[in-house]
Amino acid sequence: MRDVSARTRSGLNRHVSRPSTRIDPRVHVDVSHLRALEGKARNLTLLPAQPVSSVLNGRHASRLRGRGLNFEELRGYLPGDDPRMIDWKVTARTGAAHVRVYSEERDRPALLVVDQRMSMFFGTRLNMKSVTAAEAAAFIAFRILGQGDRVGGVIFGDNQVSELRPKRSRAAINRFLVSLERANGLLHAEAPNVERPLLLSQPFQSVARIAHRDHLVVIISDFDGLDQQTGRLVSSIARHNDVVLCPVTDPISEDVPRNMKLVVSDGELQVELDTGPSETFKRLSDFASGRIAEILTWQRKYGIPVLPLSAGEDTVDQLRRLMGQRPGSRRADR
Repeated sequence: MRDVSARTRSGLNRHVSRPSTRIDPRVHVDVSHLRALEGKARNLTLLPAQPVSSVLNGRHASRLRGRGLNFEELRGYLPGDDPRMIDWKVTARTGAAHVRVYSEERDRPALLVVDQRMSMFFGTRLNMKSVTAAEAAAFIAFRILGQGDRVGGVIFGDNQVSELRPKRSRAAINRFLVSLERANGLLHAEAPNVERPLLLSQPFQSVARIAHRDHLVVIISDFDGLDQQTGRLVSSIARHNDVVLCPVTDPISEDVPRNMKLVVSDGELQVELDTGPSETFKRLSDFASGRIAEILTWQRKYGIPVLPLSAGEDTVDQLRRLMGQRPGSRRADR
């Protein structure tokens, strides 16, 4: 069973029931909307000052390593050098104090992996999950570029994958935003049903090919279409890179309503689901929690931070909160 765009008798998703020439930012994004997030990203740090609390299970996500240090040279100790940098083995062997000199890596490439499949075209309260994913990706991309690092992306839909190699330029950001807009614009309620929707293993293969080592890889998805190969790829990518998982959910999947009739459509066929019967309610609840259990398994096995995002809340406020900033604080709003 796959998540698909849905309407309910109680009025959920009313904003997708009628086509309109004007873009509703809760349903679709455009480049101008995404660019407007740049000013809000200036004070965000992807290296939290304190452990991040995951609302999924109450665990604390691990810290990211940040930029590393490159070894420059071994030389004699000079007045003013940090004593902590003394190489005691060389000092003992030569009889003269020597220090190891390091410099911070010039930049750190980042790869933003953004899901824009039909399973993401779903929302019951504020945004479509696809909109929340696109906003989060743009927000993080601006922050990465702002700290002097390269940014690229893997943006994928049900039948296409776009690869953007990490680069440090405004032009690279613009290409990334245009690709997001294009992929997001393909999602609509009348879109034809894809016979064999893309599994996560395919875009993850692109990630493994681009991010050989020392990348920051941020995966923003509802994680529909998991299989054994997906888990192996995540393990392989996380072995040599910092990986952050951003599962995007809708409030209805976190708390399946009881005694509600849902009309669910894949763009061609539709079926009515009644959550009143116990068996139906249990199957829907198990389905909603299954992917989260797999993601938490990756978190435990590979030490991967999990930053959960809800389509029912403001994207920027969530990211600030997850990064240890309080929405509305002077630091966050400057």
